[in-house]
Amino acid sequence: QVQLVESGGGLVQAGGSLRLSCAASGRTFSLYAMGWFRQAPGQEREFVACISRNTEIKYYADSVKGRFTISRDNARNTVYLQMDSLKPEDTAVYYCAADFAAWPKTVVTQDHEYDYWGQGTQVTVSS
Repeated sequence: QVQLVESGGGLVQAGGSLRLSCAASGRTFSLYAMGWFRQAPGQEREFVACISRNTEIKYYADSVKGRFTISRDNARNTVYLQMDSLKPEDTAVYYCAADFAAWPKTVVTQDHEYDYWGQGTQVTVSS
């Protein structure tokens, strides 16, 4: 089992920044590819960003490319999502997820492939 706990959400004005954190416990964090997803009210959960085990590979949704940055610190068992130039349409509950990855450079963009999920953290961007 892997337990994931997100933090860092909140209310911010458009154009502002937030940094989300996701702390993992329970298994060897460095064996898992990590991802961030979000779900707005009335909408399906959507992919935001993901990062490989060894941090070399990162992938972003087009809607956040150039504004969001995913990173991880395997020594601290934590994955981050730096969100800059936030827009009202970024308002959602943000979830982190973990997928056991046999290969160090694996990245995962499909939510059904992830094994573990956090409880989510609310991000609200006001206009």
